[in-house]
Formats: sequence, C-alpha cells, structure tokens
Amino acid sequence: MQSANLPSPTPAASDPELAALSAGGDAAAFEILMRRHNRLLFRTARSILKNDEDTEDALQEAYLHAWRSFAAFRAEAKVSTWLVRIVVNEALGRLRRRGAQVIPLRAADGFDEPPEEQGPEDDADRGPERMVMQGELRVLMEKRIDTLPDVFRTVFMLRAVEELSVEETAAALQIPEATVRTRFFRARSILREGLSRDIDFAIGDAFAFAGGRCDRIVASVLARISEDRESSRS
Repeated sequence: MQSANLPSPTPAASDPELAALSAGGDAAAFEILMRRHNRLLFRTARSILKNDEDTEDALQEAYLHAWRSFAAFRAEAKVSTWLVRIVVNEALGRLRRRGAQVIPLRAADGFDEPPEEQGPEDDADRGPERMVMQGELRVLMEKRIDTLPDVFRTVFMLRAVEELSVEETAAALQIPEATVRTRFFRARSILREGLSRDIDFAIGDAFAFAGGRCDRIVASVLARISEDRESSRS
C-alpha cells in the first residue's frame, strides 16, 4: 500500500522518490523504475551471461529481489548503482550454479594467456558463430571498400586484398611507388574512419532493448509481485 505522505508516482519523479514509493509497496512506482533502467540492467546482465533468454530470467529475479529489499536501500547510494549490483550478483550467481568459472569483476586486468592448443569444439575461429561474424564483417568491409575514391580503391585492392607488393602495384598501375604508398596509406585511413563510425553506431544498438522485451519483463515482474501479495493475504 502506498504511504499517505508520499506523492503519486510520475515518470518525472526522481529515482530516490520512486525508490521510497516502491519501499512502501507502490508497484506503479517500481514499474517506472524498471522501465527507466531496463536497458542498462539488461545490457549489464547480458555482458555476463551472453544469452538473451538467461538474461531476461536473471533480470526478472534481480527485480524481484530489489522489490523485496527496498527497505534496506540507503539513499546515499544511487538507485541505478544499487540495481546494477543486484543484477550483477544474480547473473554471477547463475554462472556459479552452473559450475562456470567466474572471474570477479573487481579483479585486476591482467589475465593469463589462453592455452595455445584447443580442441576442434573449442576453437572459436572455426565455430559457426565466428564464421557468421566473419561473414558479416566481410560484407561490412566490402561495402566500405566500395565507397573509397577510385584511385585509392584500386591501390587498396591490389595491395591489401590481392597482397601485391608496392613494386608490383606501381608497375600494374603505371604510377610511382611513392604514389602507391601514399594512396594505400590514405585508403586505410579512410576505411578506419568509416569503420569506426559504423562501430560507434552499432555499439549504441548493441543488445537492443526493444519495447516488447521491456514490456515482457515488466509485466512478468508485476505479475509475480501480485502473486506474492495474494499469497501473503491467504
């Protein structure tokens, strides 16, 4: 039940206000919080679990844990930070329960080199997912190469794709070797700039959190909250 001295929740309410309302049992306030932080928390869990279905399950459990723990929330912490910690703990806990090796997120950045010998099943470069990714990158690269100015594109094709030497390229195009070097350098610079922009745009859409997924997670959590309430009354 919503506390009498707290305002009704609105999308413009601050996180601390919504947290206070949620602590008082206001599911509408909690829904606003979930929708506000769904993408952040989904991507956080997804970075650990690397599977959309497992991530949705973990996120729902994390939300339920948060709903039941709001009384312990301390205002000195950001609500988003508190929620991230909960979803990280839930995701890592799932990995541990599977028996997976879990590297603490606070661990140092130095990691051991992977073993040089791998079995056919463990060779990431030969796996189907890797092959699909390489195919997508190839298509992206081909499109970018097609956008190069003609004089740069031909040099790049001969030097990088066909792997001709500077001398061979210069002879084939009947241009000085210095020109081959200059155009090849410029072509690579143009490609890097273009691919960098492509990657920047792609990062913004990585693990897209579409409205359907957001609605599904929120509805599932609210339904379970309602079940908890019904159970407590019986």
